[in-house]
Amino acid sequence: MSKQIVTISREFGSGGRSVGRRVAELLDVPYYDKELVKQVAVETGFDEKFIEQEGEYASPWQSLLSYAFAGGGSGPRQHMNGLSTADFLWVIQCRVILELADKGPCVIVGRCADYILRERADVLNVFIHAPIPHRADRVVRLYGESDLAPEKRLEEKDKRRRAYYKHYADREWGMSQNYHLSLDASLVGIERCAQMILDVARDPGQGQ
Repeated sequence: MSKQIVTISREFGSGGRSVGRRVAELLDVPYYDKELVKQVAVETGFDEKFIEQEGEYASPWQSLLSYAFAGGGSGPRQHMNGLSTADFLWVIQCRVILELADKGPCVIVGRCADYILRERADVLNVFIHAPIPHRADRVVRLYGESDLAPEKRLEEKDKRRRAYYKHYADREWGMSQNYHLSLDASLVGIERCAQMILDVARDPGQGQ
């Protein structure tokens, strides 16, 4: 059975988004990253930039404080049914990802999609990683310098992703056993990563 849906989890700066986008091009299927954020924004009333950060990096214990920066006025809270901001976004995010998967073959980047779609047999879960020096250099090239050293930016982003994933999936983020493929993009390269994922998605092994 071919894997119709590919989820890409990734360390910050590893190139996971580029790999996911390339896989979608090769498979000629929809690619959901920013598009997913837009859909969650439509359904929640929250600002897209807020969702992009809180929907994957949010501490699960923050609620009213983070909401103060949502830019959504009083509208969104009217529909949260007492949930924290993080939990409310999680519920909507799950629903959107499940609906996108039901529409047909696609590539979904981040946002615990591997866990959310865990009951589907047609999903290939991939984790993209790379050594810190490679990621630090890539982050500076893509996003420029900041007040924080690039290594510190990587540490903070990954720490928050790890905590978010642990809280909602109760799994260890990045642990190879939680994914079908774990690839070092610095060694394999973006194109070869995409090709390897494509090969497995089209013709997965049968446990032999």
